[in-house]
Amino acid sequence: MSLKSTYFSPTAKTTDTHCDKAQESRMTHDSSDGSECGSARRASREWWLHVALLCVPLLAVYLHIPPPQLSPALDSWRTSGHFFTFRGNHIFYKESVGVVGSSDVLLLLHGFPTSSYDWYKIWDPLTQRFNRVIALDFLGFGFSHKPRPHRYSIFEQASVVETLVAHLGLSEQRINILSHDYGDTVALELLYRSDHNRSGHITINSLCLSNGGIFPETHYPRFLQKVLKDSGFISPVLTRLINFQFFSRGILQYINQRLKHRERWVGALTSTSTPLHMIYGPLDPVNPHPEFIQLYQKLVQRSTVSVLDEHVSHYPQLEDPTGFFNAYLSFINSF
Repeated sequence: MSLKSTYFSPTAKTTDTHCDKAQESRMTHDSSDGSECGSARRASREWWLHVALLCVPLLAVYLHIPPPQLSPALDSWRTSGHFFTFRGNHIFYKESVGVVGSSDVLLLLHGFPTSSYDWYKIWDPLTQRFNRVIALDFLGFGFSHKPRPHRYSIFEQASVVETLVAHLGLSEQRINILSHDYGDTVALELLYRSDHNRSGHITINSLCLSNGGIFPETHYPRFLQKVLKDSGFISPVLTRLINFQFFSRGILQYINQRLKHRERWVGALTSTSTPLHMIYGPLDPVNPHPEFIQLYQKLVQRSTVSVLDEHVSHYPQLEDPTGFFNAYLSFINSF
């Protein structure tokens, strides 16, 4: 459930002053003023309650609990991967060679605030269809370096991907991209560069998106995302308490970047001749149904769409890996 906008409204900051004035003049005002004051007080109390509920457990974590050890599955994922260098930072990636005799390459782009491990449930099936399957941890995520202070951007992450493709000797290869969430926006920047023949660009053979907030007008970030992306006083406090770089305000600026560069990225999506597909979990609270998918189908008429079962939410590749894989396989085999 998305947080109501009143939690971040200036009304909450001026509650006391407004209500004092209402008290002084209540003999000459009708009952609607009292109702307004009560609503403002409730909004203010509810906003601070959310902040308190976040801060108390985070403070406990910061003061008393050491970072958790990797699970055996995550440790195995890390040891089976590799690193390359991007502007002095080590970037983790994993690659598997699959079908012999095929030249098809698939590049996987993960979402926020996770990592390449998002793809583990469909990794093996994908290697049975593609010759090479590649996934990376974006800068600031997963096993990749997390420079701080650092101003993360979608443009930089797209350059990270281009550097990886060059590192693997695939600059002349046509690449299929499968992305999710944050990775969708990185994919759209890559698509823009490819279609405009920018230097160092990837040649994209196909693009499949999934549950990404590519339209700012239908994207409803969670409470923590809203707090951290803004420049208010509470953001650095939470960033310090959480002590995980991927929650930093720098990374969360991608939400504002989507709004600022909407014309560039949505424009790339609506004007490309690259084969497009969208796999969508309709229970997604961040990109809600049917608002998101209706706008996508209206604006991106060349794209095909797979809407999964009604119980599938924001992480379809994890919640319904079989349905997700079959939807992607149907798309990739259609051209």
